[in-house]
Amino acid sequence: MNPFARLSNWYFTRSALPYWCILLIDYLTIIFCGYLAYYLFNGGDQVTSHFWPILHHLCVLLIPYSIAFRIFHTYSGIFRYSSFVDLGRLALAMMLGSAIAFACYLPLKYIFPQWENMFLEHYPRLVLLLLFATSFMCAVRVIVKTIYDLFRVDGYSKRIFIYGAHDGGISLAKSIRNESPNRYTVKGFITSDDAMKGKWLMGLPVFSEKEDVIAIMQRQAASILMVSPLQAVHFREQEGFVNNLIAAGIKIMMLPSSAKEWDGRSELRYSQLHEVDIEDLLPRDRIEVDMIAIGRQLNANRILITGAAGSIGSEMVRQVAHFEPKEMILIDQAETPMHDVRRKMLENYPNISCQTIVASITNQSFMEDIFRRYHPDYVFHAAAYKHVPMMEDNPAMAVQNNVYGTRIIADLAVKYGTKKFVMISTDKAVNPTNVMGCSKRICEIYCQSLNKAIETSPQSFTQANGNPPCTQFVTTRFGNVLGSNGSVIPIFKEQIAKGGPVTVTHPDIIRYFMLIPEACKLVLEAGTMGKGGEIFVFDMGKPVRIAELAQRMITLSGAKNCEIQYTGLRDGEKLYEEVLNDAEHTLPTKHPKIMVAQVREYDYEEACRNEERLLQASYTYDDMATVRIMKEIVPEFKSRHSKYEALD
Repeated sequence: MNPFARLSNWYFTRSALPYWCILLIDYLTIIFCGYLAYYLFNGGDQVTSHFWPILHHLCVLLIPYSIAFRIFHTYSGIFRYSSFVDLGRLALAMMLGSAIAFACYLPLKYIFPQWENMFLEHYPRLVLLLLFATSFMCAVRVIVKTIYDLFRVDGYSKRIFIYGAHDGGISLAKSIRNESPNRYTVKGFITSDDAMKGKWLMGLPVFSEKEDVIAIMQRQAASILMVSPLQAVHFREQEGFVNNLIAAGIKIMMLPSSAKEWDGRSELRYSQLHEVDIEDLLPRDRIEVDMIAIGRQLNANRILITGAAGSIGSEMVRQVAHFEPKEMILIDQAETPMHDVRRKMLENYPNISCQTIVASITNQSFMEDIFRRYHPDYVFHAAAYKHVPMMEDNPAMAVQNNVYGTRIIADLAVKYGTKKFVMISTDKAVNPTNVMGCSKRICEIYCQSLNKAIETSPQSFTQANGNPPCTQFVTTRFGNVLGSNGSVIPIFKEQIAKGGPVTVTHPDIIRYFMLIPEACKLVLEAGTMGKGGEIFVFDMGKPVRIAELAQRMITLSGAKNCEIQYTGLRDGEKLYEEVLNDAEHTLPTKHPKIMVAQVREYDYEEACRNEERLLQASYTYDDMATVRIMKEIVPEFKSRHSKYEALD
């Protein structure tokens, strides 16, 4: 820190500049302005001849001004942080002080006829005093703040630009300026608003994103770009611009993708931002859902979530808990992750009754005991084996866990009067090329056919209490979620940390990505709007080329000589995922990012026979026999890069 900065940081602390010093400066300012006002009306000779009476009369005026200063807490703030609010309060205090002086002068004049005040008797002098003193006192504060801002900067302060020239950007700039010592110095703003180009904001220039931003930042020796939360969506869409910044070595700071979106009103501090991860830069739209409708359905109800310790399930737990359900029943077979879920529920939602149960959904007797005991009103079924290569090697487990487990939970939901059953499926169920995707498609078929059977032949089903069935089955279908267990981004990070190579299966492979919280919001919204039998598909936005994703991550990490290695498509993997079957089409819903898939419907009895046949085959642990039946149930299942291609 340079000597000027040390002196400034010492001098402007409250211990070095207490409030009485500021008050003394203001008193001297009022007195000086009083003499100036008298001089303008009466000339220099009169000031000289009446110097001491003028001083006496001005000292009397300091009394009402002191009262007004106290009323408006003029000296409660910190001088170096003076703002327009403080200046406005100072002006009001001066006007109030003048009003108090006038109000008190008239009765005092009546009581003491000989007493007079040359400023209150000649009110134009008082008006001029008021104007001069207020202006001078405000000017002193502005000058002091400016000097403080100029000399308090830490010698190691980093120069930055802010992306966004409206509320979010201004809030960030204020947050940075108010920090002591300064870690960052704002050198300018970048804007997407052409109307702001060439203007000045907080004494700093505003540049358009269409200009050579990198050259501008390099001229100012700025190495960091902070992105306003209000501009984050637009910023992500400028892929070329973002790539150029990364390539130039300019660090980007944004709100984390997992952070709560800024409301535009509360205080925004730059410390909430962090250096971006790749998740923060992937293009995505802001997701808006009907929180009131969701809360109305979930509040004061019993909610059961399977797969509650998984990536999707644990986020579902958090979002559902926000609506204060009557009770939550959480099921997963992974003991340690369930312990973490239990701990977080006790810590964050201690008032919600929560049952954390370690169990497999294929344990029919135990699942029935759970449904009999708790009678859940809503079921969110997220439990499934999901890794494509693992299920290619273990098709029997895909059938027994995904298919049979789903059937157990679905049948129990009907038997014990669950209002709504929401199954979480995947885009890999569309034209499946692998065992995992086909198993999820069979789950979709069963849930949809069961819903149709309940609607058309309710007499065929009864609840345990003898009442007619009431369960509505809804399926949600979406693509990859960022940060889920075993997803590509954590794998790439690990490989980059080891120095590479980063392994990509194919240079042309693309995938759709969505943040876990966003996907879960849409699941809740779809579950709310569903009337039963729908398969909802989500608008996943723009697909991402995995090779480009890997290259971006390498560049962001700053790793040198880290190469991308292409390993070839894995068993069951396809170059791109589809959201709809070729023979399907969609219908819009009230939510722009949720559509209803028009799919082929199956007869319930046929679906039951197929599942029984498939389950029996799975217990032979004959991979080919099991997959052969899966292909018979789902004719569009065509294997890729797999031994099961022989069955097509």
